[in-house]
Amino acid sequence: MSGTATGPGNHTEGTQPVRLGLPVAQDEELDGAQVLRLAMRRAAAFLDGAGGLVHWRGPEPGRLRVVAACGQGVGSRTTLPKDGAFARAVRTGSFAWAAGSGTGSTVFGLAAVPLLSADGPIGALSVLTTTPGEPDSPHRASLQEVADWAALQLENGHGTAPEGQPAGAPPLIDSSLGRLLRTVPFRDWEFDVGSGSIAFGELIADPAGHGPRARADPADWLRIITDIRTAIALGAHYDTEYLLRQDDGTLSRARARGRLVPGKQGASDLVVGALWWAGRIPEPRSQQMQTLQSMREGLLTVSADWRTSFVNEEAERVLGMDHRLIGGVLWDGPVGAVPGLESVCRRAAQEGRPLSIALPWPSGRRRFRLRCVPARFSRGMAIHLVDVTNEDLQGAGGAAGGALREGGEVSGAARAAARSVRMEELTAALSEAVTSEDVVRVVAERVLPPLGADRLLVEVLGGDHLHIAGAAGYPEALRLAATEKRAIDLVAAQTLSTRTPRFLESTAEFIESFPQLSSLAAASTNNAWALLPLIASGRDIGCCFVAFSRSRSFPDDERTLLTALSGLVAQALERARLYDVEHTRAQELQRGLLPRSLPRLASVQAAARYLPAGHGAEVGGDWYDVIPLSADRVAMVIGDVMGHGITEAATMGRLRTAVRTLADLEIAPDELLDHLNDIVSDLGEDSYATCLYSVFDPVARTLTYSLAGHPPPLIAHPDGTLHSPDVDGDPPLGAANPPFSTHLLSLPEESLVVLWTDGLVESAARDIDQGLTELRRTLSEATTGMRYFSPSHEDGGHERLEDLCDRIVSALLPLQEHTKDDAALLIAHARCTAAHDIAARSLANDPRAAGQAREYVRQQLAVWELDDLVMTTELIVSEMVGNVIRHAKGPIALRLLRSRSLICEVYDGSLTTPRIRRAASTDEGGRGLHLIAALSRRWGARYLDDGKCIWAEQDLPIPGE
Repeated sequence: MSGTATGPGNHTEGTQPVRLGLPVAQDEELDGAQVLRLAMRRAAAFLDGAGGLVHWRGPEPGRLRVVAACGQGVGSRTTLPKDGAFARAVRTGSFAWAAGSGTGSTVFGLAAVPLLSADGPIGALSVLTTTPGEPDSPHRASLQEVADWAALQLENGHGTAPEGQPAGAPPLIDSSLGRLLRTVPFRDWEFDVGSGSIAFGELIADPAGHGPRARADPADWLRIITDIRTAIALGAHYDTEYLLRQDDGTLSRARARGRLVPGKQGASDLVVGALWWAGRIPEPRSQQMQTLQSMREGLLTVSADWRTSFVNEEAERVLGMDHRLIGGVLWDGPVGAVPGLESVCRRAAQEGRPLSIALPWPSGRRRFRLRCVPARFSRGMAIHLVDVTNEDLQGAGGAAGGALREGGEVSGAARAAARSVRMEELTAALSEAVTSEDVVRVVAERVLPPLGADRLLVEVLGGDHLHIAGAAGYPEALRLAATEKRAIDLVAAQTLSTRTPRFLESTAEFIESFPQLSSLAAASTNNAWALLPLIASGRDIGCCFVAFSRSRSFPDDERTLLTALSGLVAQALERARLYDVEHTRAQELQRGLLPRSLPRLASVQAAARYLPAGHGAEVGGDWYDVIPLSADRVAMVIGDVMGHGITEAATMGRLRTAVRTLADLEIAPDELLDHLNDIVSDLGEDSYATCLYSVFDPVARTLTYSLAGHPPPLIAHPDGTLHSPDVDGDPPLGAANPPFSTHLLSLPEESLVVLWTDGLVESAARDIDQGLTELRRTLSEATTGMRYFSPSHEDGGHERLEDLCDRIVSALLPLQEHTKDDAALLIAHARCTAAHDIAARSLANDPRAAGQAREYVRQQLAVWELDDLVMTTELIVSEMVGNVIRHAKGPIALRLLRSRSLICEVYDGSLTTPRIRRAASTDEGGRGLHLIAALSRRWGARYLDDGKCIWAEQDLPIPGE
């Protein structure tokens, strides 16, 4: 009943290595270092290796030098098998193998193949294997295929072959650790902890022809030195990536790896390591374009014949243009209706100098300042658009402000126009405000600057109490002292009692109105106030305080404007209050339907994120769950009910409950989806849902899953390589015709299983293929060389999973991106059961089986030092086996698993279901299952293709008790 793990050196007959696609030069521009790094990762993935190495023939005869390495803790000083397999591979031009000691190390050998050119071997590609035994022929062929691909890329010009050490090597000894960072040679080095000196070894050549004189970015120095100091203090490895600046100003990345070597016989400790070039950084052209697109000022460019060549988002909004008009003549579009624009542009082009003008916009009551800037080295032009309406309305625009009397006083018509524009803009902005915080923000942005006000505070009624809804200009407004809060409440209460706005033009007027607050008013930096009651539909909403640092008067037009403003704000706050109530209820509903926390199990640690759509009630139909099963097996499920809202959330809750109920019966994934399909079909013809249900078996090291219109899982290996199975999924639930297909994946140790819904990778700004590419890139970068689970640091592993979730969500769904669909993400770290924690044997198909089982239990629990559980385990196993002998049929087998609990399993060839029944006092039998239930923490049965398994779990004894 126990399986045997297979690896590169121990393959079942007919097993073929998985073929991982390699890019070709025509499809992807790779430099030499990238070619070698990709080849090492693919080679290590083929053989389930710990890492890879590339050796290159140097200028000296018979010398090989390390030019690249990958894998956790792999570097030029990694302890390798004594027999130089890479040297034999170069010498013979064929596969070479060297077995390791296998003692105290996870590396069991080194497999090497030559890098072949037209002139013969030029180097070797090696893999550190983690499975005993020499790789078989198919895996050798796969390894050579990768090496041939890498050699071809280098020969075709994707990176220059390494050369010898250049002249002018740096000095061997330097007393400063910062010397290691300022001038970065690509070489081995040793740092003496006692003396603080650095000794450099031989130069490690770079296959991309990278020079040894690049300098580290000073901003990274402190972080790198801190990492090295931490490694010294903890005696651990470190792996740090940082920026290099070339002589030509371009940037690339370097990688520093190392470990602490304790000194012997009184000698100082050493930190030994190597520096590696990690690749060039592409030109930031796309970042520059993104910056121009997101500018708050409008920008468009035209060619010499006045055809538009670029329009950013703000210019599109102002001009009413879109990208389909790019290439057309500027005057033929909406901008042609702007009076005077064409003449200014032509004049700027003729005179060859920038010109600016403020013009009214034909689409509304806005005014814009246009700046036309001719290009210096071409006949094109850039045109900037800046909204100056508020500046003109405040009289700062001089004659360009429009409607000014002689002497500079604003006319009554201009004031009326200003009030109309402000109210129109404020009404539009408040109509889009959703929450109370949005309302306060709109008022602060749209009202304070034109009035010259400095501070804003809004209090709203909640029951019988006033609380602050938001503020601007008060750094600690939401943390006011008790006396200040009471003062604000007093002013608000008196203002609401009169329901009349109050305008206090000086501190003296404030003290006269509120004499009990004289001491606070004298100490305040405010010297004028507008106190506005907020009333909507005859109901008191709250109070709005607009404060000014200087004493000022309030003309009649401003009083009229602020009074009208208070009515708009009150109505907006009333709408926001209703939304806040609905939003709070929706969040409570969503939290109640999704898992409050994910279980931390022996074989799986998981972290998850749910992100509602960027509008509406913020609830939806996406869900996830992690469900513990028997024998440390774990079910992982993720699904998506089509649509988002309260109805979809309720449907999601029904499906999640059904999944947990069906999973507890331990039925197969395809059969479980059959039942879910019936449930969704009964909801109506317009109800659909996608789902992925998977079961991880830590003993068999497999992931069994079925799909219903859902993307397959993504598997991340510790070295950063990713595997996404290419399978045909079945239709969504509600539209499928069972049966569903079942798929099987083998999971190596330390794998991450990533499940997601389409809302994570698809948005209005990105299609699903682009999202999947970004997900794979982010996941690969984050997981390369990182161990997310350690038996001695489980909490730290869980924190790293949480950080990984945040990193993926930040990359795929940044805050500024509005999503139209809910998104769910589930990342699970799979930990396989060690071979020494598994014990199994077959039993006789007769009454002798019970005695054999008890004897085997005594022997195995003695090995596991679980003598305290011998008596109860013997009783449990005896009853299980006796039940099989009496009510079932063979073959019979026993399996014991040691995990966070002791798991006993008895297998037989019958499909009969064991059930506890109430035994009468005169019955001779019927009490066996009662005994099993009393002695174990939990027990049950699961069904297999050829029989069933009865299992029981017992808690392990606590050490020291």
